[in-house]
Amino acid sequence: MAYQKLQAGRALAVIPSNTVNIPNIAAVSASGTTTAGTADKLTDTGGDFINKRVAIGDIIYAGTVAATVTAIDSSTILSTSATIPTNTAYTIYSQANNPQNGCVLYCGGEGTISVVTAGGDTVEFVGVPAGLFIPVQVLKVNASVVTGTIATNIVALW
Repeated sequence: MAYQKLQAGRALAVIPSNTVNIPNIAAVSASGTTTAGTADKLTDTGGDFINKRVAIGDIIYAGTVAATVTAIDSSTILSTSATIPTNTAYTIYSQANNPQNGCVLYCGGEGTISVVTAGGDTVEFVGVPAGLFIPVQVLKVNASVVTGTIATNIVALW
């Protein structure tokens, strides 16, 4: 009898978002801790975003916030699609190095998961038990407010 064998080499805790895809963990371009919490900005006095080649469209994961870079204001300030709070560790993932082939998911806490697949389909998995792998190539896990994702502790695997 055939069976599915899942062997992931990389993993990332997912921050559900209705607008931001899951970043590829292998495409890190910068990381640090914010030094100010201005609306729709990421400020890090040690950021050096220009030399680290941060670009418009790059994905930011910061605490529980998923955002994208909308403008590079200076080497220490980025305009973003969401506010990044002060004293929050962040990672910026390059979109130039982020293939759109998707990842599979592990669901740590039971519930519904709404996703956008690598093929562009929006699908809602209802009644997902804790400890289940979802063997579908996923680009984005939609946030709960709009779409119904209530499962927790979701991990992306490549």
